[in-house]
Amino acid sequence: MIQWFPGHMAKAKKEIAAVLPLVDIIFELVDARIPYSSQNPLFLDLIKNKPRLVLLTKSEMADVDITEIWVKRFEKSGAAALAVDAVSGYNVNRIAKAVRNKLRDKIIKKQIRGMKMRPTRAMIIGIPNVGKSTLINKLVRKRATAVGNRPGVTKAQQWIRINPQLELLDTPGMLWPKIEERTVAIHLALTGAIKSEIVPFIDIGEYFFDFFRGCYSELFTARYGVDLNLSNQEIAKAIVTTRGIIREDYYEKAFNIVINDFQNMRIGRITLDRP
Repeated sequence: MIQWFPGHMAKAKKEIAAVLPLVDIIFELVDARIPYSSQNPLFLDLIKNKPRLVLLTKSEMADVDITEIWVKRFEKSGAAALAVDAVSGYNVNRIAKAVRNKLRDKIIKKQIRGMKMRPTRAMIIGIPNVGKSTLINKLVRKRATAVGNRPGVTKAQQWIRINPQLELLDTPGMLWPKIEERTVAIHLALTGAIKSEIVPFIDIGEYFFDFFRGCYSELFTARYGVDLNLSNQEIAKAIVTTRGIIREDYYEKAFNIVINDFQNMRIGRITLDRP
């Protein structure tokens, strides 16, 4: 079990609860490679019955077929859902339409009453390193917030005008106090949501080799030319040997190579969370 609750995350939780009455819809970001592992259970308790749009970020790094299944699963739970990729811009221009569809009944009621239409207010939430700042910058077509490839870049809430119809409240990435599922912790470490040092590195590497035995074995073999029926030690030695690396810590070095390749999409489009 991994246990923590950094001060800025505890503060973020209180601030989210305080400003929630001002918000029309929640943008909940999850990593398309780990839609289950990257969904903070605290958020559902906080947002309660607020309309919710789940955005599966980094979708062009994930398995297309599995992503479609996850989108349908989120929709079945009552949320709107959309796979997006902020780097390439995939589906980013469909977010506004998804918001209108989700709030359609509320908008119609206001129009019938003759109420003046103000910009829709959305709150964007997600765990660290899920791509909130990158998505916001893509939406406003400029560098509106600090972006980094490390968890915890955004430290405080800030309102951002996307267009005359939409205002967005950015919030810091927030994890939950206790990560009790081993697989969830490993998936978060593999995707950079938590520091890899938090989980024993050997555990992460051995889990990943076993994962490839059950899923994407063809992609693994195509990348490394190694038979996954071999032992982990034999696979690791073959990977480093083909790269001309001879060193005593070859086991960890091989894990580093595979994890780095996964994070930089050199193996292929991979989803760790299977529906």
